[in-house]
Amino acid sequence: MKIIKEFREFAIKGNMFDMAIGIIIGASINEIISSLVHDIISPFLGLAIGKVNFSSLRIVLQPEVRDAAGNITRELVTVNYGSFLQVLIDFLIIAISIFVVIKTFNRLKNRANDEKDLTVPTPKDIELLSEIRDLLKK
Repeated sequence: MKIIKEFREFAIKGNMFDMAIGIIIGASINEIISSLVHDIISPFLGLAIGKVNFSSLRIVLQPEVRDAAGNITRELVTVNYGSFLQVLIDFLIIAISIFVVIKTFNRLKNRANDEKDLTVPTPKDIELLSEIRDLLKK
């Protein structure tokens, strides 16, 4: 899978510019992604697994115990894996979104730097460097 390989290379190598863009985009779309996961994706996933409230998924390690007066004598201890799954889905959607934006940006940057591609105007600094290179070759 070419996309998975590119994503792995992006995640491992990354430079400061890519990281800055990722942080800015991640921060700016955090609420949109959270709403998408909590309000749209989670209900469908919850319905598919048979529970409507996705965040209520948990494993009870120690049940709550009350005495005859109704006071809690032993606290409830749970592993809330439903909440973890929601955060994981948030992360995956944000990571994929950032990857797509960076990939698009890099593609446009590479096209702009390609002096043989006439569909995109070459920046002046690239043209000047190409002319200097050609003069040095002579």
